[in-house]
Amino acid sequence: MASAFDVGIEQLAGRTPAAGRVLPVKLRAKDPKPGAATFFLETFGCQMNDHDSEKVAGVLVSRGYRQVEKPSDASMILYNTCSIREKAAQKVFSRLGEFRGTSDAEKIIGVLGCVAQQEGEDIFKRAPWVSLVCGSASYRNLPEMLDKLEAGERRVTGLDNDTDETFETEITRRDNPFRAFLTIIEGCDKACAYCVVPFTRGPERSRASDAILREVRELAELGYSEVQLLGQTVNSYADPTARGMRFSELLLAVADVPGIRRVRYTTSHPRDFTRDIVAAMDAQPKLCEHVHLPVQSGCTEILKAMARTYTRAEYLDKIAMIRAAKREISITTDIIVGFPGEAEQHFQETLSLLEEVRFDALFAFKYSPRPNTPSLAMNDPIPEEEKSRRLAVLQEMQREIQSARHAKMIGQNVEVLVSGKSRRENRWSGHASSNRVLNFTSTAQDLLGSYVNVRVTDAGPASLIGEHVL
Repeated sequence: MASAFDVGIEQLAGRTPAAGRVLPVKLRAKDPKPGAATFFLETFGCQMNDHDSEKVAGVLVSRGYRQVEKPSDASMILYNTCSIREKAAQKVFSRLGEFRGTSDAEKIIGVLGCVAQQEGEDIFKRAPWVSLVCGSASYRNLPEMLDKLEAGERRVTGLDNDTDETFETEITRRDNPFRAFLTIIEGCDKACAYCVVPFTRGPERSRASDAILREVRELAELGYSEVQLLGQTVNSYADPTARGMRFSELLLAVADVPGIRRVRYTTSHPRDFTRDIVAAMDAQPKLCEHVHLPVQSGCTEILKAMARTYTRAEYLDKIAMIRAAKREISITTDIIVGFPGEAEQHFQETLSLLEEVRFDALFAFKYSPRPNTPSLAMNDPIPEEEKSRRLAVLQEMQREIQSARHAKMIGQNVEVLVSGKSRRENRWSGHASSNRVLNFTSTAQDLLGSYVNVRVTDAGPASLIGEHVL
């Protein structure tokens, strides 16, 4: 079995979009002034957080800050945090602990995102050297907060959850020259028993369709060919304007923008995944043939305890609807093992769901109790070692499923958006419309950002191997 290539993305001069309201990729001052303010930004968590970091970086760069690769080189150190999993939150406090007792009082250290919103001003108690605590709802106020920090204030907060805002900043620095993230809905109303998102990001509120389409047109004019629509429950989108676009209608409208070649979206909630979305994907080839549809458990009893608002049978109905599409659509999911009360027979139902659906990929996690969630009060916790065992069993089964599904693609030709170049000669990487990773060989030059046909010659559980069809 061939191994995956060692691929690293290289941003090439001359291929980045031109400057505008949406700033160019990895914007750097050509001749930074001596003593110019510098910042280091580390991001934890999901694609929503990745995009939030682009917003934060855009604000900082527009003020003359220069991004650096190491905290030691920065005058401002920022951690954009995730609180979905306990481990992610622990990492942040571990990072903060590295600055305990530091003698460099000039550095500004900030905690952003979900942990900031969740812990609030208690962060100052745990880490008194922190100067900024700011949740995602307050990024639009970053200029005012930066004014205070630059004036010498050392305890600045932004912790509101204004539901009238969709949290767009005036300037966004894009970190990928080909694919652009675009938030269309913030927050969540689903109130799953284990999830802290409704507390950290607030209730669902959708961005106006005309504002979304205007930004997509701007992105296309700047040279982006792929956009990814984001939301905690992206398919719950409800256009607040008189136009009243449904999510499926918005997908088609985005795909109709000249210059846009691919449209992705994540993450969908099963309750709001409807037949018209599949019909839109069938009607418009620009809508990528990939659906991420988190199931979390294959057991109806556990789904009810999780407050997931659907049964196993109802979820499988959604899968059948997707499988019935004219196009072959890849399906990926999220699963939690070890939820309170999950007995072995419940876990076996999750394994049987994997075998029945045969997902193209999944993200699996051990349950971890989170603050401000109903599951904190639930009895019958699962021992940590048992969670680890179940996770390993689940991941091994999925590895075998993915290997088998990928093997069936050997011999097929697949269109790839090239986004990476290996240090090894003539080796490249990119994503198919199905979101599968392809590593391939090509003697062509300057492929980054282009769409090429690749013939699949080999496959592993994580990626496909191929060669450029010239």
